[in-house]
Amino acid sequence: MDHPPPPPPTDGRRPTRRAAKRTNYDESVFDALLHDHLGGSRPPRRRNRTAEERQRETETEAMIALSLGFPIDALLDAEAAAGVVHPPGDAAARNDYIVVRNHILARWRANVRSYLSKSEIKETVSRQYDHLISSAYDFLLEHGYINFGVSPAVRAQFLDEHDKGSVIIVGAGLAGLAAARQLLSFGFKVLVLEGRDRPGGRVYTTKMGKQGNFASVDLGGSVITGIHANPLGVLARQLGIPLHKIRDYCPLFRPDGGHVDRSLDVEVDLVFNKLLENAARVREVLGESADGISLGSAIERLQLLYGVARKTEERELLDWHLANLEYANAGCLSDLSLAHWDQDDPYEMGGDHCFLAGGNWRLINALCEDVPVLYKKTVTRIAYGGGFVEVVVAGGQVFQADMVLCTVPLGVLKSGTIKFDPELPAQKLQAIQRLGFGLLNKVAMIFPYVFWGEEIDTFGCLSKDRSKRGEFFLFYGYHTVSGGAVLIALVAGEAALNFEHSDPVASLHSVLGILRGIYGPKGVFVPDPIQTMCTRWGSDPLCCGSYSHVRVGSSGSDYNILAENVGGRLFFAGEATNREHPATMHGAFLSGLREASCILQTWRKNFMGKSDSKKLSQKNLRSYSEVLADLFKEPDLAFGVFSFVFDPSEAEDPKALGLMRVTFGNYSSRKELDEHRQSSEPPLQEFYLYALISREQAHQMKMVSDNDKGRLELLCKKFGIKLMGYTDTCALGSSLIISISGARRGRNRKLQTMHQKIWS
Repeated sequence: MDHPPPPPPTDGRRPTRRAAKRTNYDESVFDALLHDHLGGSRPPRRRNRTAEERQRETETEAMIALSLGFPIDALLDAEAAAGVVHPPGDAAARNDYIVVRNHILARWRANVRSYLSKSEIKETVSRQYDHLISSAYDFLLEHGYINFGVSPAVRAQFLDEHDKGSVIIVGAGLAGLAAARQLLSFGFKVLVLEGRDRPGGRVYTTKMGKQGNFASVDLGGSVITGIHANPLGVLARQLGIPLHKIRDYCPLFRPDGGHVDRSLDVEVDLVFNKLLENAARVREVLGESADGISLGSAIERLQLLYGVARKTEERELLDWHLANLEYANAGCLSDLSLAHWDQDDPYEMGGDHCFLAGGNWRLINALCEDVPVLYKKTVTRIAYGGGFVEVVVAGGQVFQADMVLCTVPLGVLKSGTIKFDPELPAQKLQAIQRLGFGLLNKVAMIFPYVFWGEEIDTFGCLSKDRSKRGEFFLFYGYHTVSGGAVLIALVAGEAALNFEHSDPVASLHSVLGILRGIYGPKGVFVPDPIQTMCTRWGSDPLCCGSYSHVRVGSSGSDYNILAENVGGRLFFAGEATNREHPATMHGAFLSGLREASCILQTWRKNFMGKSDSKKLSQKNLRSYSEVLADLFKEPDLAFGVFSFVFDPSEAEDPKALGLMRVTFGNYSSRKELDEHRQSSEPPLQEFYLYALISREQAHQMKMVSDNDKGRLELLCKKFGIKLMGYTDTCALGSSLIISISGARRGRNRKLQTMHQKIWS
């Protein structure tokens, strides 16, 4: 998404710990504060308002638009490029457009659970601005500023006919799912391929604890960093999920377990921020020469130059702040670029940092609804040089579409496990290599009870060893949102790299030693945890790390290069393609919305009205029709009016997707249907609808109900599966149809070979 030019860069990130305030956060409060600040709450908008009322309302709406990244008195570059104002140089028309645009943004923000229609806007704006309403509304809708998300009202607007192109999305993380939902709403045929057996990617919520008393724990992305204008906050509001503000109080403890002296804490915090300020001045003086210098080396030299933090406790405390900085960037300070490490600071989301009650899987789960996802499909090759794209997964299965959106983490692109044909442009390959991709690991523990204090969300621990300053340096208490006494120890910087190869048992003993060293002298007993989990994100081949940063020799421009599409066929999304919001969950989500818009514009420019793809599609549809008919001659499972076929090579996987066909006609039972087909009587009129369904769901349908009406209710209401016509089935399920057909042929050949051996 586009943004206004940034303000002058700040002196750097400054993690602060302030006094504790309220604990529960309502994202909609921000809008209310704006209204109050500008003159109280706003009555329903009327066409006939006084000049004072119109001015107050315009100011309020401008402030809301500003919080969403729009300039108050100018167009975004993307708006100008889209030609939202005619003629472009008409200043009066531009100003009128901005007022209308801000009004639309504010209207939807007031109720994000709704779907805001163009006609609703026209009810509150003079008819003379109808052309500006259409221009602003279409831009905001197509670029993902309004009517996005997971509310039923938004989902109800998804188009039933997928009359645009087909898109394969690689990866079912936040970026891939955000793009998939947008593209479906635009009328594209979409299929998501995910290498894991679950959605979410680096957003991973798991259950910990005892049977019947589980807690939800986020082992990957966990903190919503800045709630103002954050799209994840919008999703939470749509779902009615409460957010917990992470309280600012963060006590620090010495290696011996004692409290860090408050005055010393304030003093070293000031030293830390002064070092960052001076590092910013150094890069200004050095200019381009700063590109080859790391932030870590600059801080070390400044520390020596000014002779600060010489005493042991001062050094340990400063090291804690530096570890916190490495946590924020998922990288060692020796890797971070002095010149550009904080290039995204001007775009940071305002407001508090929050946890989502019950874990971030609730967002992922909602985003997955109605999105076709195939799991355990690890992509190995993407060919994009011809008239269509081919995506090959491990095992050789091939998927074809008009376009492909690659949302894999930067670490996977660096590893080279996905081969691109033709090879990616040199500029993109260089950007992939230049950008950094670091590590953050966690030790998650669930205890019988909260021993660290119900009012504490975070606390920190200093280390004697500088090389281990990031090892268990910060603890997060998830007891307010997880449903259990969950405590997570963070491992950042160099310690995170070493943690990949450490013994989990030894790591747990180290963590417990730290906790007992802190709380034991206070007379607080620290029990053994009920269960413990250690992450190894760097060793995970489907991510190869945690999140991106600007490494020495790189710059923010590399994020933009990574985001560029190749040839109008191959597109990229993910946090490492978002210059303004890298290394964040909302950055990944926003990049998915951005690329959905880009794909729509590309389709209009390159595909709309062309007949070649339509001819190819019709040819494919005819061949798929023949294959479908052959498959259902011998269904793997059949009852009532339902027939099912599955891939025999995945017979042991209950989650494996197959095809279901529902026969509609004048039949009262499966027996009557079969008898009529075997008789010589002329066929009755019948038609078929199809769906993608798992083996597990098919067997549940068979067991739960003994009548077809009840089964249909289970299918549609509980499973949320939508029946499709023949055309959509061939388009969305083409690869599955081919896969099942090919596996069946292979099985039959094997059976024939066995038969010949037996009788030879």
